Amino acid sequence: MASLDKSAIENLLTSFIDPNLETDLVSAKSVKKISIEGNNVSVAIELGYPAKSYLATLKSQLEQLLATLDGIGNIEVAVTVNIAAHSVQKTLKPLSNVKNIIAVASGKGGVGKSTTSVNLALALAAEGAKVGILDADIYGPSIPTMLGLSGKPDTIDGKMMLPKVSFGIQTISIGYLIDPDQPMIWRGPMVTGALQQLLTQTRWSDLDYLIIDLPPGTGDIQLTLAQQIPVSGAVIVTTPQDIALIDAQRGLGMFEKVNVPILGLVENMSIHICSQCGHEEAIFGHGGGDAMASKNNVALLGSLPLDIAIRQFADTGRPTVVADPDGRPAQIYKAIARKMAAKLALRSKDFSSKFPNIVIQNS
Repeated sequence: MASLDKSAIENLLTSFIDPNLETDLVSAKSVKKISIEGNNVSVAIELGYPAKSYLATLKSQLEQLLATLDGIGNIEVAVTVNIAAHSVQKTLKPLSNVKNIIAVASGKGGVGKSTTSVNLALALAAEGAKVGILDADIYGPSIPTMLGLSGKPDTIDGKMMLPKVSFGIQTISIGYLIDPDQPMIWRGPMVTGALQQLLTQTRWSDLDYLIIDLPPGTGDIQLTLAQQIPVSGAVIVTTPQDIALIDAQRGLGMFEKVNVPILGLVENMSIHICSQCGHEEAIFGHGGGDAMASKNNVALLGSLPLDIAIRQFADTGRPTVVADPDGRPAQIYKAIARKMAAKLALRSKDFSSKFPNIVIQNS
């Protein structure tokens, strides 16, 4: 019987590529402990991203992999999740009670950015994370409608707002504070000031992720927000259409300019599937997201179909991930959310909260 040692087990684990991290578990520092007693082996895996729907599969796959070792006896694989806070722009400090802020942006309107934002927030929550969403589209707030919410948020002391909660996620939007028919005729400084208030004067409760649905475009407002909000990573939403890709490239460049890492691209409306006959047609072109991802050396997190149900669910206040959790589009949203969070988990962590405050005083 061959003797077992940790290096043999570790070498075997390097052959297993996590589909969300797109790297092996050893390189990702997800292997926390390997114990050997006789010919019995136990392995502790800790993922840095929420993956409720993947944990059982991962455990089973690793057990099957370890079973290929010569002379192995009982196998025990434990998989846990620990979501850490990650670094933000050097000039900014992370928000208290929020581990990670992820900005969702697009270079232009009409690509389904808000629908993607709300479904990704719900997907992260479905995968086991504590999630919030901030509707930063001051001129056209749509998150309240998509989540079936209305009315003003409660306040504790007249200053701090309590986020409104829908389907388990915490939300805030200018849409809760104004009349739905009221036009927002504000200049840039007023918009950025309002957004800062929404961000800092909302009492978020221990969030793993706060998704910020940014306004479309790459003008002064978007650039100012990207410079002022402590963001751990950004996601760009586009369609395969050449015009959308040109604008999405500008959005990507904006985040690079302010040193915010791009976690990946989401290609929306990638293919239309006829609800009557099932015929598939690439209405907005084909392969644009792949080409842009390759050009910029970033991940294509996933592609979503042009599906009438996605729009219908959003319009009725029950987005796809909660309205049809077992449907194909919801599964794609969850896969994108896992991969997005996994990309962030590979980045440098924020340790500012670990250091004590040093106070110098006369004694």
